Amino acid sequence: MFTGLIEAMGTLTAWQPQGGGARMVLRAQWPEGEAAQVNIGDSVACNGACLTVVSVVAQDAALQLGFDLSHETLALTGFADLQPGDPVNLERALRLGDRLGGHLVTGHVDGLGHLAQKIDRGDAWDLLYKVPASLEPEIVHKGSLAIDGVSLTVNGTPPGHVAVTIIPHTATHTQLLWGEVGKRVHLETDLLAKHVRRLLECAASATPSEGVTLQLLGRAGFLGNRDV
Repeated sequence: MFTGLIEAMGTLTAWQPQGGGARMVLRAQWPEGEAAQVNIGDSVACNGACLTVVSVVAQDAALQLGFDLSHETLALTGFADLQPGDPVNLERALRLGDRLGGHLVTGHVDGLGHLAQKIDRGDAWDLLYKVPASLEPEIVHKGSLAIDGVSLTVNGTPPGHVAVTIIPHTATHTQLLWGEVGKRVHLETDLLAKHVRRLLECAASATPSEGVTLQLLGRAGFLGNRDV
């Protein structure tokens, strides 16, 4: 699990095709004294996608981190768009007892969005992203959404899009302002929204013989005089 609070920025230094997948190597520098805490086998969210560290090489004050990307990962993410030197948001897995400053993020990419508009407000930036129709029911005004691994508050939900605003701190410590209109981003909707949506879908399709339903609760007296 992750929080959507970016800890460090990485840059792509190598891309090595292997079979139907690839190995991605990122140069990363964590806050002083914390770099040694990244080990082979650790989970790191790279632009919001949970990946396993398969190699660690110390280089000056930074680390070269290797990640193996399967054909499935490449099909569902935008990693193949990256070029050497491109920035990548990084966050190590949440530890029990850590503060949850963002929101619960699993590191599983639900879909790809596209940057549609970027407006400089002087003290902040308004960003508009086109989102897949399949994800719209899980995105709500003032709810949480992870974009390239960054925990953000939804400012608006115009049809087919989502609007967010980022402050200078976020702009400095993430790559959200990097790239032009049209760039692809990883989207992960709120975990609770996914579960609620699934429960409602199941309830809508349930019959009296399929466990607990509104009809069953009504007959048992739990819903009072409500019509079911």
